[in-house]
Amino acid sequence: MAKIPLGCEPVVGSLTPSKKREYRVTNRLQEGKRPIYAVVFNFIDSRYFNAFATAGGNRVTVYQCLEGGVIAVLQSYIDEDKDESFYTVSWACNIDGTPFLVAGGLNGIIRVIDTGSEKIYKDESVRLWNIHTGICILIFAGAGGHRNEVLSVDFHPSDIYRIASCGMDNTVKIWSMKEFWTYVEKSFTWTDLPSKFPTKYVQFPVFIASVHTNYVDCNRWIGDFILSKSVDNELVLWEPKMKEQSPGEGTVDILQKYPVPECDIWFIKFSCDFHYKAAAVGNREGKIYVWEVQSSPPVLVARLSHVQSKSPIRLTAMSFDGSTILCCCEDGTIWRWDVVASS
Repeated sequence: MAKIPLGCEPVVGSLTPSKKREYRVTNRLQEGKRPIYAVVFNFIDSRYFNAFATAGGNRVTVYQCLEGGVIAVLQSYIDEDKDESFYTVSWACNIDGTPFLVAGGLNGIIRVIDTGSEKIYKDESVRLWNIHTGICILIFAGAGGHRNEVLSVDFHPSDIYRIASCGMDNTVKIWSMKEFWTYVEKSFTWTDLPSKFPTKYVQFPVFIASVHTNYVDCNRWIGDFILSKSVDNELVLWEPKMKEQSPGEGTVDILQKYPVPECDIWFIKFSCDFHYKAAAVGNREGKIYVWEVQSSPPVLVARLSHVQSKSPIRLTAMSFDGSTILCCCEDGTIWRWDVVASS
């Protein structure tokens, strides 16, 4: 397991906002009384960059951000199980470019929604799937896998073989699909029943990091670095230094820390704009901290608060260029913040 070397002091950001960008509330929606756990912009298709989806309770809803702070409802999907509680939703696409929504939650069932035809596909596990063929390609589990619930998974932005996962076993694990890529390719040409596909178990990650001492809610690749958070009132940017000859081992160099006060409860996740220039994260008091990720020392761009926003913010969503920030809250509300145009 990766260890943190002595003498590598991280750079900690100041909580004094730089005011490089100022935001104002332009809309607020009450979706219901159940918590909304996820909100995410569509970065998959440039035609729909202003579309976003939310997940909470047994509902997944698609909205569109229009001019003047207007938020329009486009589609809504309600699971037949009233006790289902969706915790996460993300955008994907079919091989023909059709936008998909992928949602999962309490029941451990993944819902794959074709937003073009409004058709729902189903499966019953969290694995690497080929949605086009319905084949389960790889299962990341086993001897070196997570020992508790997985809370976040992110694909490397340029290395198609590499993913990072984190969860309730307090670790971040980096997995490589390189030696199993033939299975991915085979899944597109498989002509027999999907259930007969030779699904491969990937039992050992190439890197295991214990950067945090509690549940790890969220992790994102920032180039070859990883930005992650736990319940320690901060985001942490770190570099995994792997030993090629010893998979799973290596060291961690913690580079920077981005303080987020009153962020000491779990399942509060951050988001970034498309180019990972900024990160936005809420806290349990309904405030949002917007950090310039690639500055050293870190720069707090803005601290967003509103007198009526008091509920824990479970997730934020930054638009493609970071000019709009959405957040979904424990009290079932969605807030929209837009950048104030400079005069």
